[in-house]
Amino acid sequence: MTLETGADAPTVAATNQRGETIDLDFSEPAVLYFYPRDDTPGCTTEAEQFDAELESYREAGVSVFGVSTDDVESHEEFAEKYELRFDLLADPEADIADAFDVDASRGATARTTFVLADGEVKAVYEGVDPDGHAREVLSDMLDAGLATLE
Repeated sequence: MTLETGADAPTVAATNQRGETIDLDFSEPAVLYFYPRDDTPGCTTEAEQFDAELESYREAGVSVFGVSTDDVESHEEFAEKYELRFDLLADPEADIADAFDVDASRGATARTTFVLADGEVKAVYEGVDPDGHAREVLSDMLDAGLATLE
């Protein structure tokens, strides 16, 4: 059972595709999306669409983070291949997945997205269809007043 809306957002740290440690407390609006594997069809679609919407997310003051159990090297290759401009967080031990109660029992995380702000979970999307998801999440955040575009 994943964390539910209204739950405190876990504070996590992870290494991104550039080998940098990223500390996240989710006090500012953010999207944290879990995906199964780098460079697979659905995961590539989802990543490319989050990247395509990235300027709108940034204009709305929202950070985007992708998380999978792949390692830093895999994330680096994936990000370079598709020119992804947001952080991909390596979670090879599934520590972040565990913190968010996302199933990683098969060695890959279940496709799950969290909208986080003010240190809490604002929305959860499970069983995500990668195509159109990035735009849907941003639209929902704008509708809920969690982000604003000027």
